[in-house]
Amino acid sequence: MRIAIAQLDYTIGAFKANLEAMTIAVERARRAAADLVVFTELATTGYPPGDLLERRDFVDQNLTQLERIAHLSDDGLGILVGFVDRNETGTGKGLHNAVALCHRGKVAGRYFKCLLPSYDVFDEARYFESGADARPLNFKGVRIGVSVCEDVWADPDLDGHSLYHRDPVLELIHRGSQILINLSASPFELGKANERRDLVRRYAEDSGRFFIYANQVGANDDLVFDGHSMVFDGKGKVVSRARDFEEDLLIYDVPDEALADVKGVEGPVAEIRDVALSREAEALAALELGLHDYVRKCGFDKVLLGLSGGIDSALTAAIAARALGPDNVLGVAMPTRYSSEGSVTDAEALATNLGIDFRTLPIDDIFQAYLDGLAPVFDGLEEDVTEENIQARVRAGVLMALSNKFGRLLLATGNKSEVAVGYCTLYGDMAGGLAVISDVPKTLVYDLARFLNTDGEVIPESTLTKAPSAELRPDQKDQDSLPPYEILDRIVEAWVEEHHTVEEIVAEGLDPDTVRQVVRLITGNEYKRRQAAPGIKITAKAFGVGRRYPIAAKY
Repeated sequence: MRIAIAQLDYTIGAFKANLEAMTIAVERARRAAADLVVFTELATTGYPPGDLLERRDFVDQNLTQLERIAHLSDDGLGILVGFVDRNETGTGKGLHNAVALCHRGKVAGRYFKCLLPSYDVFDEARYFESGADARPLNFKGVRIGVSVCEDVWADPDLDGHSLYHRDPVLELIHRGSQILINLSASPFELGKANERRDLVRRYAEDSGRFFIYANQVGANDDLVFDGHSMVFDGKGKVVSRARDFEEDLLIYDVPDEALADVKGVEGPVAEIRDVALSREAEALAALELGLHDYVRKCGFDKVLLGLSGGIDSALTAAIAARALGPDNVLGVAMPTRYSSEGSVTDAEALATNLGIDFRTLPIDDIFQAYLDGLAPVFDGLEEDVTEENIQARVRAGVLMALSNKFGRLLLATGNKSEVAVGYCTLYGDMAGGLAVISDVPKTLVYDLARFLNTDGEVIPESTLTKAPSAELRPDQKDQDSLPPYEILDRIVEAWVEEHHTVEEIVAEGLDPDTVRQVVRLITGNEYKRRQAAPGIKITAKAFGVGRRYPIAAKY
């Protein structure tokens, strides 16, 4: 059986454009003499559709989309596609996260997703009813064990704990599936590709059956999908692999012997596409795809950002230039009386290296106008963070004016370390349409910058070596207010991503007062993060839709 995995980048709700892309994929598969085309989870709508699922008209259009896709099938070519089906039982949630087997121009079989994730960024139990029965679908005399994304994540973790009381893939195996196929929309995070591969490999190896894993690619809002679709043989060996972070069509011939209930069949190695081989390469690819798709899908062509001469804005600009092309990026330096000469020259050098447009707009006169206007109210009071924040908010106002006037999306440049502890200005440097590196810890910011400089200077060396500073008061340095970033990032990771207690973090050998200070800052700045621009998720726990802490709390 020749199987084509269609790894496509869907825009949520763009039914016409998505259908056109799927039609092209089907025709390519047909020309390649494929027997079956496999699309990904909720391909009819794009993933994740969120509360659009509460709209009857949206669900109706998805069902119409399914009919059109079914009509693309014929006697020779079948299609597996993820869609939203209605739950007609009269009990439970009104929808199913479903897969349709299309053959001879109509829907020939259905499978309902059994395991509905409700953690981190997932909220599927909000909309869907779980599938009660995991049974193979019959296609051309072959029993296909179809599953959907989370259905393969029932395997216990290293501690022997599983989130679920059933394993749909094992049910499919026990009911005689001759081949296993999973349709996924599995979001990217650093290190997850290896974990995902090991999960699917174990099912293939333990069952002795070929396992086709098809994953969505592209980005929707804060989620990036890395593709990385794969085929495993009956020995648990990867025999074909699609690209990561790019659309692809992967063709693989499953041996007839493997479809005749013979277990443990080895398969010929076919296309093994290149994928990112390092943490830095993965992170950059995810950030570039996340930025590219967010800009394109939100209807923009060009972006702008403030360039301070610092490492965060430099990395953000470099990612933007790579993702969108240098001609579509504008960097703006906005010096005040506290800006060093190097901040402007470093920003200009970066812009030259990247080939992006660059402007210098001094804002000291605007800053002074604020001070003069507030002087009667502030008379007799010492300067403090208030005056520092005014500068940041003036910069935001200037950048938003440029955004409005020239139709450019404004990029915020704050990193995860700053966002975690609130070392940022609400309505100031937090302003923007997308916070590109808000899930990138400061230590990783430096690693990515050095990685970009591997084959020649992209980010000026002086930007990499100077002490980080917001330059909002004389001789200001980040480390005046924060612990060293190596320590700060470990505390943030332990508290936010690993959910450790203060005592557990201190037990790692960290200073108790420092740990308590950082945790207080994290918990006390929830209100800021709730108002931040959306960011691109690349870690296990980002400050986005997957983190739902109360603002008014005293824990």
